[in-house]
Amino acid sequence: MSVGEAELQRDRAERRRGLFLALPSFVYMILFFALPLVIVLVYSFATRTSSGSTSLSNWNLDAYRKLGEPIVRNVVVRSIVLAVITTAICLVVAYPFAWFCAHQRPNVRNLLLVAVMIPFWTNFLVRNYAWRILLSTGGPLSSLTERIGIGETNLLFTKTAVVIGLVYAFLPFMILPLYASIDRIDGRLIEAGRDLYGSGSQTFRRIVLPLTMPGVIAGSILVFVPSMGAYVTPELLGGGKETLLGSYIVTQFLTARNWPVGASMSFVLMAVMLVSTIIYFRAGGKNL
Repeated sequence: MSVGEAELQRDRAERRRGLFLALPSFVYMILFFALPLVIVLVYSFATRTSSGSTSLSNWNLDAYRKLGEPIVRNVVVRSIVLAVITTAICLVVAYPFAWFCAHQRPNVRNLLLVAVMIPFWTNFLVRNYAWRILLSTGGPLSSLTERIGIGETNLLFTKTAVVIGLVYAFLPFMILPLYASIDRIDGRLIEAGRDLYGSGSQTFRRIVLPLTMPGVIAGSILVFVPSMGAYVTPELLGGGKETLLGSYIVTQFLTARNWPVGASMSFVLMAVMLVSTIIYFRAGGKNL
């Protein structure tokens, strides 16, 4: 056997070993990711019968056509506006914090990063109920405003409460990508900009912002997409006063029992996330 043939067999053996080691992950992804997506896709082409059941025998595009109805368009526009507001607030708050964090000593930096991730150690539902207490009449915030003479406040079941809850929930998803981008900036580039008599704003626009754009794009996608389809926070803090995309999908499955429409909206939302991810990688996300 020649040396080349021996190396070829060794490479094949390594590939087979790698495939064997990755087999549990492949099975997990197929069972809990790919298969549910296929089921949702199939049901999106199904037909809702007059009795409220779902028929898989007559595939059609009726569910997707209903997505163009005025009520659905209003829900989508309302959800997009809320997601844009949430993403903008997260970006404005997260950028200076990420910049501050990236320019601290390692010990302080690690402590700040741990503080950012601490909310993930608590159940998401519990955190939303905590905000219900904070924002309700008689809560800590209302008591504070009453003491300083502003009067009693009740932000619960308002759009403001929903935005506060979403910003709190998704702010770490904006901070971490921004921190990763800022931490990789070569400080000599900023010094060079100052040596060339660039002002602070010029240095930021021409050097810092372009270099951190992958982090901005990644953080915006990670905040925008889940905000657009959020369900728990709008229901608990907004009181369900305005129907958003997540609430509408749940209603189609559980109340209206119109599974094809719910499945079609879910699949479209997943498609938006996929397109956003592709845009992110094309914009330089691989270099993040």
